[in-house]
Amino acid sequence: MSQTSHAKDGYSKSPTGFQNGLTNENKAIPGITFLVVMICWFGMFAEGYDLAIYGAVLPTLMDDPAWSLSPAAAGSIGSYALIGMLIGAVSVGTITDILGRKKIMIICLSLFSVMMVFAAMAPSPELFGLFRFIGGIGCGGIIPTASALTIEYSPLKRRSLMYAMMYTGYAFGGVFSALVSMFFLGEYGWRLMFFVGAAPILAVPFMIKFLPESIDFLVAKGRHAEATRLANRYKISIESIKESQLNKKQETKRKTNRVATLFSRQNIRATMFFWVTFFLGLFMIYGLTTWLPKMMREAGYPLGSSLGLLLMLNLSAVAGSLLAGVAADRWGSKKVISISYLLAGISISLLSIKSSMIIVYCLVGFAGFGTIGTTLILNAYISKYFDAGNRGTALGWALGFGRIGAILAPILVGLFMSWNFKLSTNFYVFAFAGIMAALSILFIPKNRNGEI
Repeated sequence: MSQTSHAKDGYSKSPTGFQNGLTNENKAIPGITFLVVMICWFGMFAEGYDLAIYGAVLPTLMDDPAWSLSPAAAGSIGSYALIGMLIGAVSVGTITDILGRKKIMIICLSLFSVMMVFAAMAPSPELFGLFRFIGGIGCGGIIPTASALTIEYSPLKRRSLMYAMMYTGYAFGGVFSALVSMFFLGEYGWRLMFFVGAAPILAVPFMIKFLPESIDFLVAKGRHAEATRLANRYKISIESIKESQLNKKQETKRKTNRVATLFSRQNIRATMFFWVTFFLGLFMIYGLTTWLPKMMREAGYPLGSSLGLLLMLNLSAVAGSLLAGVAADRWGSKKVISISYLLAGISISLLSIKSSMIIVYCLVGFAGFGTIGTTLILNAYISKYFDAGNRGTALGWALGFGRIGAILAPILVGLFMSWNFKLSTNFYVFAFAGIMAALSILFIPKNRNGEI
């Protein structure tokens, strides 16, 4: 197929090898894009519920006399799923090269859904923690596969929008976990909340039938007939994909150089401060998601109100991810990220002072906006900052370092509670992380393209 015929189809060449960047003459988004984004959104939604539901049920779980769960043990269990996520995220790339993105996404969704059933039936905290860890491995594979499929099947000029829409699934999953807990936790107990988390496995037959495989993967595995059939159906250039495969083979030889580039004299300052910012940002997100309901109950608010605050945290994150994206395009990513983290830090510190529920809801809303909502912008910022050949490596390493903060936060707060520190200490720790993240991002210099 010639370049002229591609232009007539309304597609332009994309960096990933796909001819799916829509021209100005054809502004319609293909139906396959909506289908893939919808399925990937659902995967993110299921993961968001899986990770948020533990924080929602934690106050009730700690009150269960059968387990007598200490704050330190509760914090450690909260980190088990995050440790599993780290392992899943690190290993998914290699396994995906063997099985394909579609199969990996289905396997990961099935794995953490089944583990939700096992967690619901767990007879002891030790087994509960084990099941959460295994489920976390499945969760770790969802984000990279959903992100890759969304990017591959989105028009070039709509990729940022489609990615942002897909990523809101995570926050909506947190919203749903809070709603389910508010209505059913008190009457039916915490085990039902985990049974609900197993429901996504019912969507697996739909995914098997309708989710397309990555054409890039099919070409790489030599399955050219399948790749050509999909490419023709969705008006994607098979020639450009084959060309991209050749480029990938050449780039494989330069992987070590790409990692070394992150620590070059030109990039080391940006790399270090991106890592610090990701560490602090994920520290706040997973610490608050795990402990906010319990912290608010310790502050004197009833369980229903504490779950309502978890709902507010995730609702504001949905709005925050979209609004912050618009603001970043207008005023620059660095400025918006810094202001958002600073706003979150100040809001969390003020939560240590008991106030009216209206004020508390507003403060939690600002916290959700400035933590979860800012993560998407931070991901986009580091991707724009580094050169095309190095941005995947830069983002992967930054997220890997950031997950250390995610794992540490639930454990640290649990220890503080076990050591009977003042409740305000927990709020101040998260507030300090927010303020330091706001400062850290400002130390990242402009890149060669003047990206700020």
